[in-house]
Amino acid sequence: MATIEYLRTDPDLPPVGVVDKSPITAKKKAIFAAIAVVGAIAWAVVAFARGESVNSVWIVIAAVCTYITAYRFYAKFIEWKITKPRDDLATPAEILENGKDYMPMDRRVLYGHHFAAIAGAGPLVGPVLAAQMGYLPGTIWIVVGVVFAGAVQDYLVLWASTKRRGRSLGQMARDELGAIGGVAAIVGILVIMMILLAVLALVVVNALAESPWGVFSIGLTIPIALFMGVYLRFLRPGAVGEVSVIGIVLLLLAIVSGGWVSETAWGEDWFTLSKVTIAWLLIAYGFFASVLPVWLLLAPRDYLSTFMKIGTIGLLAIGILITMPVLKAPAVSQFAFDKPGPAFAGSLFPFLFITIACGALSGFHALVSSGTTPKLLAKESHARMIGYGGMLMESFVAVMAIITASIIDQHLYFGMNAPLGVTGGTPEKAAAYTNSLGLSGPPATPADFSQAASDLGEKSIISRTGGAPTLAVGIAEVFSKFLGGAGMKSFWYHFAIMFEALFILTTIDAGTRVARFMVSDALGNFGGAARKFKDPSWRVGAWLCSLIVVAAWGSILLMGVNDPLGGINALFPLFGIANQLLAAIALTVVLTIIVKKGYTKWAWIPGIPLVWDLLVTMTASWQKIFSDDPKVGYWTQNSICEQAQAAGKLCLTAKTPEDVDIVIRNTFIQGSLSIVFAAMVLIVAIVGAIVCFKAWRKGGSETTETEEVPSKLFEPTGFFPTPEEKEVQKQWDELVAAGKIPPRGSAHGAESPDVSLSK
Repeated sequence: MATIEYLRTDPDLPPVGVVDKSPITAKKKAIFAAIAVVGAIAWAVVAFARGESVNSVWIVIAAVCTYITAYRFYAKFIEWKITKPRDDLATPAEILENGKDYMPMDRRVLYGHHFAAIAGAGPLVGPVLAAQMGYLPGTIWIVVGVVFAGAVQDYLVLWASTKRRGRSLGQMARDELGAIGGVAAIVGILVIMMILLAVLALVVVNALAESPWGVFSIGLTIPIALFMGVYLRFLRPGAVGEVSVIGIVLLLLAIVSGGWVSETAWGEDWFTLSKVTIAWLLIAYGFFASVLPVWLLLAPRDYLSTFMKIGTIGLLAIGILITMPVLKAPAVSQFAFDKPGPAFAGSLFPFLFITIACGALSGFHALVSSGTTPKLLAKESHARMIGYGGMLMESFVAVMAIITASIIDQHLYFGMNAPLGVTGGTPEKAAAYTNSLGLSGPPATPADFSQAASDLGEKSIISRTGGAPTLAVGIAEVFSKFLGGAGMKSFWYHFAIMFEALFILTTIDAGTRVARFMVSDALGNFGGAARKFKDPSWRVGAWLCSLIVVAAWGSILLMGVNDPLGGINALFPLFGIANQLLAAIALTVVLTIIVKKGYTKWAWIPGIPLVWDLLVTMTASWQKIFSDDPKVGYWTQNSICEQAQAAGKLCLTAKTPEDVDIVIRNTFIQGSLSIVFAAMVLIVAIVGAIVCFKAWRKGGSETTETEEVPSKLFEPTGFFPTPEEKEVQKQWDELVAAGKIPPRGSAHGAESPDVSLSK
């Protein structure tokens, strides 16, 4: 019996796919069994060992073994039972190829773009803040959550969108759930999306402000990306290996030269920019990244950024394996249950899961998986590697983040993440405050905080809240131990700060483009002349929708930059909850699609994470709206400050009467939006349950999948081609060289594709 199947759709063309039906060998079974055993031992050490003797290496081993097992078996199970990819069918990228938004992309480049687009502030900052509750709860949720929730959502949304000509999440909700659920989903998604983009942009602004090194190096990635895009499309089509080497060399040169330039007088003068200037530059960049052809700037820049992202995280993992740092944080801290923590308020449930956010489950990912990625997917079989596999990589980033926060001295950790009001901003007060927390290890001294800042080349690191500076300290701690010694700690700290800004920036450009697609889809629902918006590549619509999107998140960003107590800062506490509420919408949509297709037996795959996510987000929303704890409840904060205002007194963090007015306004906005977001998601969930029940009673119902079209292009299935795939690729290359078929990516599809969802 033949174990290799060649998929053919045209007798005059080579196969369009190769399917390996070979059973798993005894050798591979033994390897996977060994991985499972090693992973189980590592988890046992992480979960049950106590004291200050737990080595961080065990967390790395436990996570990696879990990822390998989950990708090989659980993701494959989902592929077998639900997605059932067929590489003899054309994807939207092939059918609607136009050289603008739709284009079959090399799976390796697309993996880089997708990972760069989804990996923003969440996996870096959230786990660092969550470490205040100990390393164990956060680590378990990051790894287990991604296997059964985050990666499942990303994979299934990508599958569903690919089957619908790359439709956005909001439009899929409208098509599958009907008018009421669809409108609630679209409105909720768009409002949440603007907040997410503005928050991410503010993090970048804060990281690059007054940093000539970061501005110069990150600025250089734009012309490098443009060169890579032109190189792959016109100079050497398909030469991914060549352009990757060139890109890595140029990227390293940009990083090193940024340090050189920042030390010169002219470099410091030209590239030391204010927050307002950087904000306007980000807005302009987001607009052009949204409207330019995807192959020219967005995809190559994200691919380029992936080298630095995965390279840095991979180097960090190697450094941990070499230096073997001991975890200084407890497994479960006093702040997990009975004592409010200084980094963020709230108990372990539900706020640990809200704080970690993107590292385990992120609604933002569903927007990318139904935005740019399905319009670039060359083969249906690539969805598992890119959707499920891409999210596993982001989870690994989160694991590295929680490790770095857990290996640094805990007095330093809390001194950096406690608000200025309790640390006083001085080494003396910071030492006194952290010593009052009852932390393990020797008491902190003022000299400890002064020396830590001096080692990093900073004047002070006290109350550097937000998580990003703490992560940079942890990275510098690991890197300096095996790359350059203590004298390089300052270099690695500032390198890490720039790395974080680059990490987040790639989410902004892809997010703006994704939001443009959603606005375009939403406007197209009005019919008539507005139906032109159904084509996301219509130039007039693309420019108009991009302007709407950048104006929305850009105006909120500028408010926050110009008013430190208002604007986006008022919305920042909503970031985590809003992101998880988006995930609830995404999981509801894919659950509905699965039930309507008659796969009710497997509805638990998205159903279990959906129920859990709703429990977490609705509990958190309830507490934020109704809690009488002024550290948690928005309306309680609002009431306290209104009473203080009437009495002519100050309240909470306000230091002036004007600040009191701002706090009252901010808490009103926060409380109101919390109610709106929760209501929108509940409407979507209830409508989804009704639609699922009706479809289940009928044994399934019609979905909005588009008509199947035979494929006429070839692409290997995995990251590395098999010998059989190399042989088939050679046949296709010969036809291209002979001029018998056009090269892939030459925009031979329709310029104005019919993206109607009707069959």
